Amino acid sequence: MNHTLLISALLATLSLAACDKPTVVNVPATPVAVPGPAGPQGETGSQGATGYQGETGSQGATGYQGNEGVQGATGETGETGDKTTVIVVPEAN
Repeated sequence: MNHTLLISALLATLSLAACDKPTVVNVPATPVAVPGPAGPQGETGSQGATGYQGETGSQGATGYQGNEGVQGATGETGETGDKTTVIVVPEAN
């Protein structure tokens, strides 16, 4: 019984060791570009051409002058008072 157990354990170890193990492939990381120092400033560019100036617009037509309104009737002269002064006091809010 001891030999059977020992042989079974040895056979199991060998059969597991014989399995094909996948090879691990390490993919290299993508290198990150680091910008270098700035170069010297370039020459100033030439002045661009002046754009097209549009034509001046024409004068618009003069508007219509309206008619003069009608004069209202003159009111009648009021009666003379008895020289009493009336003072109206507004309400307090």
